[in-house]
Amino acid sequence: MYANSVERNDMSSAFDWRAKAACRDKDPELFFPVGNTGAAYQQIEEAKAVCRTCKVIDACLKCALDTNQDYGVWGGLSEDERRALKRRAMRARRSQAMQMQI
Repeated sequence: MYANSVERNDMSSAFDWRAKAACRDKDPELFFPVGNTGAAYQQIEEAKAVCRTCKVIDACLKCALDTNQDYGVWGGLSEDERRALKRRAMRARRSQAMQMQI
């Protein structure tokens, strides 16, 4: 029981930034468009506009990356942008590891 309460507290503190998020009073659907073209593209841009005003944008993005959020706009980035960011980070780590072997 103790371990579960500690785990819950750790998860809770990991999400404390949400109380300060600019999106907290917005319709969550705005941040989860269906698709990435046409009307969905406009919705993504509207969600990103909210993110650009947010004081906790970095914490939001970190949370999305740490918890592998595959859908929606988090930390000002779309799902495609977060995937690209992860790929670049993976390539950089791989390159660094290869250089350490030399």
